[in-house]
Amino acid sequence: MTRIDDTFARLKAEGKKAFVAYVMAGDPDYETSLEVVKGLPGAGVDIIELGIPFTDPMADGPTIQLAGQRSLEAGMTLEKVLQFATAFRETDNTTPIVAMGYYNPIYSRGVDRFLEDAKAAGIDGLIVVDLPPEEDDELCIPAQAAGLNFIRLATPTTDDKRLPTVLQNTSGFVYYVSITGITGAAEAQASDVAPEVARIKAKTDIPVIVGFGVNSPEKAEAIAGVADGTVVGSAIVKMIGEGRPAAEVLAFVATLAEGAHRG
Repeated sequence: MTRIDDTFARLKAEGKKAFVAYVMAGDPDYETSLEVVKGLPGAGVDIIELGIPFTDPMADGPTIQLAGQRSLEAGMTLEKVLQFATAFRETDNTTPIVAMGYYNPIYSRGVDRFLEDAKAAGIDGLIVVDLPPEEDDELCIPAQAAGLNFIRLATPTTDDKRLPTVLQNTSGFVYYVSITGITGAAEAQASDVAPEVARIKAKTDIPVIVGFGVNSPEKAEAIAGVADGTVVGSAIVKMIGEGRPAAEVLAFVATLAEGAHRG
């Protein structure tokens, strides 16, 4: 059982849906970012998705691309992301952290070394968007063996033939991408998402969380109402990019969490 598994068990017992917040590690700088991330659990965040900045973030829209650029320009590296997670764990040993990014920095570090360091830093799961199931031996299976959940994305184009392959080695939760395209590009619609979530849940007992296109408390409530929870990223990252104070960002996050928990 990972912290992710424990969190979903607790939420189920409480009759609540999960609220997951995405923040780019080190955006706009290490200290400001750490202040925001340390404040997320108090704002109602159940699981933190921590972005690993990368120079070619092909799944991300302009908002998160710019966050990655700011983070890299401020000197953020994979090594510092691990230090960041370690610093978070000094005051919080229960909130799950999912590191989300691309394979290149992990490959460059070396898979075995990365997994050992990630586990030691208190990271609980990985989302690596450019490694398909056909490459599970590369990172997914070693990650599970090291005690980390490997979370897979399913999308509107994941048909019934493809779905079992996507689900085969997934653990922690399934991340359903509500729209085709990049992050922040369009709004998710609960009426479109509901049948897709039901289709996935018919094939797995793992929780299904919905992200992309969720940007308000009302939208978070609607999407969480048809899934096991929801993810908000671009709307939070946008506020950070505007230079809003951490307290203002966290107040907004709290409204999103309230919406999701009503779902």
